[in-house]
Amino acid sequence: MVDLHDRKPPHQVVIVGGGFGGLYAAKALAKANVNVTLIDKRNFHLFQPLLYQVATGALSPADISSPLRSVLSKSKNTTVLLGEVNDIDTIEQKVIVGGETVPYDTLIVATGAKHSYFGKDNWEEFAPGLKTVEDAIEMRRRIFMAFEAAEKESDPAKRRALLTFVIVGGGPTGVELAGAIAELATQTLKEDFRNIDTSETKVLLLEGLDRVLPPFAPELSQEAQASLEALGVDVQTKTLVTNIENDIVTIKQGDEVKTIASKTVLWAAGVKASAMGKVLMDKTGAECDRAGRVIVEPDLSIKGHSNIFVVGDLANFAHQNGKPLPGVAPVAMQEGEYVAKLVQKRIKGENLPQFNYVDRGSLAMIGQHAAVVDLGFIKLKGFLAWFFWLFIHIYFLIEFDNKLVVMIQWVWNYFTRNRGARLITGKEMVKPVPVESNGHYQPVNTRQPLNV
Repeated sequence: MVDLHDRKPPHQVVIVGGGFGGLYAAKALAKANVNVTLIDKRNFHLFQPLLYQVATGALSPADISSPLRSVLSKSKNTTVLLGEVNDIDTIEQKVIVGGETVPYDTLIVATGAKHSYFGKDNWEEFAPGLKTVEDAIEMRRRIFMAFEAAEKESDPAKRRALLTFVIVGGGPTGVELAGAIAELATQTLKEDFRNIDTSETKVLLLEGLDRVLPPFAPELSQEAQASLEALGVDVQTKTLVTNIENDIVTIKQGDEVKTIASKTVLWAAGVKASAMGKVLMDKTGAECDRAGRVIVEPDLSIKGHSNIFVVGDLANFAHQNGKPLPGVAPVAMQEGEYVAKLVQKRIKGENLPQFNYVDRGSLAMIGQHAAVVDLGFIKLKGFLAWFFWLFIHIYFLIEFDNKLVVMIQWVWNYFTRNRGARLITGKEMVKPVPVESNGHYQPVNTRQPLNV
């Protein structure tokens, strides 16, 4: 193997993952007397809280993505490497990237999580989740292809299935997706088609618990449900999905079993840790929870390995109130910054108290002028909450050009009700037009549905 860096002073910090946890750690170490190496399999940081807007055509992927090299270009002590860490040597203190190695004195692992189907991984084919740019593009393709296929479909039952969208999971992602699709159907697309009435679109939001947005205060959950229903969303709580197959969603409500015919099922119900969780468990003896998250010490280190830290969605930190911290961006940001400060303190022979997450609130968008915000000391809903949601998301976007582009796009969308990023890309959707032996084109039957 080839060492990408020789072991030399100053202190070598390796960060695996360029999400919120890894990036905020790197930025907090920008002026420290350390060498930082940030490794990610993508060359960009993705602002995941706005990924649902890519999936529903409001924004383009580049609007919410920032090249890591650009973000950290002024951090002269930081090197960015493109690659996927697939192993760790805790004895030699090196991470393995393909056939190369990178030595570390301190290792920060922030590789996040992916969606979980609770043991039903075969459902992924029928119900994509939303964690990556590719996920969002695939989701966008399915959403808009459903409308296109419905425009060509003459069979009423098949058309209903094409215009039925099922979102599984009533957390923030599910709520935001449901509201966005409902607005698409009733506002953005209402004049675009000639053979279908998009306002007849049915959006169902399924949640297993007794209310949507379970982490929020009950009154805000009620407000969110009322806002969704005002948009035409059918919210069904205490509903468990038992099967997804062949455009049929099987649900259980109490003792009653029902089926829903839907060509477009979207998954927003659960997450599991990235594969690095198992690597850390195998190499360090770390304990993991059922979702594969690494159970960390009060300072976010792994037990028995005080120089290996896990932050963000990959970490199970339950030292504050006995429950793991939620997998949201603010947790990852604060954890990344804490570890960066702790590293600098330790180099000086000092220490920090255990990590303490400061919950500054939760927020979710339902639709235009409709959102809920829980700041602890105050709860907002309606227009004020909507405006606050916009401001916070603009503020936390990483680069200025992203802030500017997103703000302009939102202003334009606000006045026009248009979503300009409604591109259908990805898998080939339309079969070539058949050609007869005489060389003439044979028109296809435009009343046949496309596969979506």
